[in-house]
Amino acid sequence: MITTVNDMHSLRPESSPLRRLQAKATLKPINFFCVAPQAKEAFLVGDFNDWDPTSHPMKKSFDGSWQLTVTLGHGGHHYQFLVDGKLMNDPRAQGLARNEKGEKVSMLFVS
Repeated sequence: MITTVNDMHSLRPESSPLRRLQAKATLKPINFFCVAPQAKEAFLVGDFNDWDPTSHPMKKSFDGSWQLTVTLGHGGHHYQFLVDGKLMNDPRAQGLARNEKGEKVSMLFVS
């Protein structure tokens, strides 16, 4: 049986062959780790929170690292850690990019 474009309108959206080929707007939990055992506070800042210095506080673990899980959408994201008021890049980042000021920032790709 051959399915035509007109026939596809009668198919349920979730069963449509075209639907299966479309990229999904996926959100994935991403774990961030910052090693700063002497720090008093740490935050995650990035393009996903408009570089807000307080919206994503990190939680200190027993080993002195700071951790936070953030749900991010598909694509590339720029970010940094704000540790005791000082910005620092993630040494485990997937790459580095430049922000609007030409400064290096950490880069993460979510697929």
